[in-house]
Amino acid sequence: MRHAITVLAAASLLAACQSTPPPAANMPTSTSSRTPAAIKLAASIDAYKSLVAQQIMAANAEYTFSGRLPPMLPAIVVLDLSVGPNGELKSVHVHRSRNSEASAAALAAVRRVQNAFPPAEHLMRRHARTFDFSETFLFNDQYRFQLRTLSGPQ
Repeated sequence: MRHAITVLAAASLLAACQSTPPPAANMPTSTSSRTPAAIKLAASIDAYKSLVAQQIMAANAEYTFSGRLPPMLPAIVVLDLSVGPNGELKSVHVHRSRNSEASAAALAAVRRVQNAFPPAEHLMRRHARTFDFSETFLFNDQYRFQLRTLSGPQ
């Protein structure tokens, strides 16, 4: 009997030592259509831009190209994006472009992303309503694109 009580006490102590980690700071309480496993908090602005770029590329696989960039890019489009604290796209507009067809393709590519982007609240300045950043679309002669954030050194 004494052995059973010792085992029960040890099991109770072990159970008390185990705890679930507290929710991450700045983690949104409502994830809408996203599962908690799908939410990634970026450690830096560059990491955040990389996560966003990966989402844009995944949503536009048929409009992208990989590998080395051509020596002459027929179009380069810089978009300004504004994302809310929970990752919702608040606005997107062309910052710089000389090609209206490429501009329209870049805007459409961002809007094709179905789910919200990763939460951005932890990267926002105090009292800011949005997290603002830019992304550069690099087009080849078939109007397929790479994103500068992911293209790496060439």
